Amino acid sequence: MRVFYRLGSKDLGAVAAEAAWAESMGYDGISSNETSHDPFLPLAIAATATSRVTLETRVAIAFPRSPMVVAHTSRDLQDLSKGRFRLGLGTQVKGHIQRRFSTLWESPGPRLREYVEALRHIWDCWDQGTELDYQGRHYQFSLMTPFFSPGPSQYSAPTVYTAAVNAYNCRVAGEVSDGLMLHSLTSAEYVKTVVKPGLTQGATKAGKDPESMSVSGGGFIVTGPNAASVREAQAEVRRRIAFYASTRTYFPVLECHGFQEIGQQLHEMSLKGEWAEMAELVSDEMLDAFAVSGEYDEIADKIIQRYGGLLNEVNFAVSTSVPPEESQIRKIIKQLQES
Repeated sequence: MRVFYRLGSKDLGAVAAEAAWAESMGYDGISSNETSHDPFLPLAIAATATSRVTLETRVAIAFPRSPMVVAHTSRDLQDLSKGRFRLGLGTQVKGHIQRRFSTLWESPGPRLREYVEALRHIWDCWDQGTELDYQGRHYQFSLMTPFFSPGPSQYSAPTVYTAAVNAYNCRVAGEVSDGLMLHSLTSAEYVKTVVKPGLTQGATKAGKDPESMSVSGGGFIVTGPNAASVREAQAEVRRRIAFYASTRTYFPVLECHGFQEIGQQLHEMSLKGEWAEMAELVSDEMLDAFAVSGEYDEIADKIIQRYGGLLNEVNFAVSTSVPPEESQIRKIIKQLQES
């Protein structure tokens, strides 16, 4: 498995040092997410501080941005990083798209398919000199003059991964993407029964080899130097599981394990603003379904046991009050890479 590190710096001024450190630890890639900050800007800084690792958005929210805007930003990052950029796209959920971004929410799966197709048409226009003529239901692009085209790049177009939870979007990823990014609220059972079959179906429909499709993710990983520190870290993960499980979009994952009633209870509590109490509904069984827990000297084996043969890439970043020695981090990364 390839191993990815998620940037944690909220201060752009600290990104360069953090990215350089992650590369020195042996990570294969560095990701930047879209929560309280833009996902693209940190990668521009990371590109100048590293020379080897893949740099990806995990994920950039697609619909508030025109594919043309994302095509330009992705091309610039691909050139700046000398071919190391990977675009990860996600749909988000209806409430956030409409109320946080004030953007249209309509047919998210088909719209995401068109989004990726449009990106590839735009990049082909720039690189191959082809006419820009993409006509979809949701996106139409037909104007590109030389003044606005960056022209051919010396690097290939960025690879595109799309995030997916439901079976439909897994099929979309198989059809138009280079790989699929799993949500944090996932499990090995869900990957086996929903993600992999959907991805295979989509790839087969598009005439692609399903084995060429990469799956990246791995759910929550909870680790520490001893049992007490693991339990401490689990408390925060219970809160995160409760937060995601309260969103109806993720109910299919809960149903895979028979937790749908808990999900409904959590949803009702979220509507009342009972955020502090929600983690109490996350049982040990539920925690174990969505998180891999173990001490530093056993966590790599536990991840491999849970996800070996299912994932091509895993996200691993330690968040604990007692951080491991750098030699321990390198050892865990190497174990995962060799699996």
